[in-house]
Amino acid sequence: MDDFWTGVGVDPRLEPDMPDLGDGRRDGLQRILRDAVRDGRLTPGTRLPATRQLAAELGISRGTAKAAYDQLVAEGYLTARQGSGTRVAALPSGDADAPEAAAHARAPRFDLRPGRPDVGAFPAAAWLRALRRALAAAPSVAYGYGDPRGRIELRTALSGYLGRTRGVLAPPERIVVTSGFVQGLALLTRVLGGGTVAMEDPGLPFHREVVRRNGARVVAVPVDERGARAEALGDAAAVVVTPAHQFPTGVTLHPERRRALGDWARARGGLIVEDDYDGEFRYDRRPVGALQGMAPHQVVYLGTASKTLGPGLRLGWMVLPPHLVDAVADAKLHSDHHTESLGQLALADLIDSQGYDRHVRACRLRYRRRRDRLLDRLGADRVSGIAAGLHALVEVGDEAEARARAEAAGLALGCLDDHWHTPGGTGRPQGLVVGYGTPQERVYPQALEALAEVLDGR
Repeated sequence: MDDFWTGVGVDPRLEPDMPDLGDGRRDGLQRILRDAVRDGRLTPGTRLPATRQLAAELGISRGTAKAAYDQLVAEGYLTARQGSGTRVAALPSGDADAPEAAAHARAPRFDLRPGRPDVGAFPAAAWLRALRRALAAAPSVAYGYGDPRGRIELRTALSGYLGRTRGVLAPPERIVVTSGFVQGLALLTRVLGGGTVAMEDPGLPFHREVVRRNGARVVAVPVDERGARAEALGDAAAVVVTPAHQFPTGVTLHPERRRALGDWARARGGLIVEDDYDGEFRYDRRPVGALQGMAPHQVVYLGTASKTLGPGLRLGWMVLPPHLVDAVADAKLHSDHHTESLGQLALADLIDSQGYDRHVRACRLRYRRRRDRLLDRLGADRVSGIAAGLHALVEVGDEAEARARAEAAGLALGCLDDHWHTPGGTGRPQGLVVGYGTPQERVYPQALEALAEVLDGR
């Protein structure tokens, strides 16, 4: 063991961060090892001593040593596999010769950023079975260039699924498969030929930038406790909304506002772009049906597998009014020809075999438990937007101060101010946008405790 510490150039016994007594020994050991990984003294792949050896050498309990290792595994600094021990992980952008770059690339202690699902829950076994069945049944033409609208197998499967789960009128011929929501929004903006697009305020800045970069002018449509205000749309040619679970406030579009949006679109010839990013995850009742079902000729419906399965699949879909199908398909053809086919075939099989439904139900239960734990720990009076989705809005008195405390505590989360069209304004609500999809189950309670301490000013 002495040879080990000599070889790596770090010795916890000699470090000032290693307290002599008490619970601080675990935190001190974590800091020492974390810093050694960041600055390159512990290089990727280095095998660390077993917890029994470590505990004996440092004069601490084996439980303390194991807790320190477990925390660093959860943070991404170490890896632990049966039979190969505990080893140093490779940081995302780490460079042992550039300590400053390694510090910038370090992972947060707890990731509570919104808009991120639990990718660790990806149904790998079910996906593999679906892919095998799909490949066995696929015609040879599936491996060639295909229809820019996407594989007919997936468009047919989506037609049935969206109809029964989201109330969407989706004939296969009006569906275009995309590589995610962002591509769908970009294609649609190009087809509209610029003009003015209204987008929710607050909303996601990245989506606003996508619209701008594809030639349109963005204007703000205010959001209140009843959702987007249709009377504020002015001369916009289109409006992008998140009616099932507004991002980031979490409100559901009120029925009167739904009707008002439909009336506006019919009267002005406007287009409603519905972003149904997490509509399947409703916790207090059955999911609210999509807006598209009540105005299919005025609404472009966009959905993805990013929140249900994982964004790495790059699979999304657009359900278009008849007059836009050919133009969007042509834009897709000249963008990337078509989305890759094998993933489409696997997703179609997963939907048809009911595996997708089973996975969504399991995720809904998991996320509801996480949401309930968040409410229990923080109190329902300070949390809003929790009827659906993967995030909640937590009210704070001073957002800038809360952000600083969160950063100091190693908490990655969102801030409401970042989502306004003009950040930094006065007289607005103050809040943290907290996602509860990402943390692993074993560290989620610790993440909530850290969040509670930040909110309490500790």
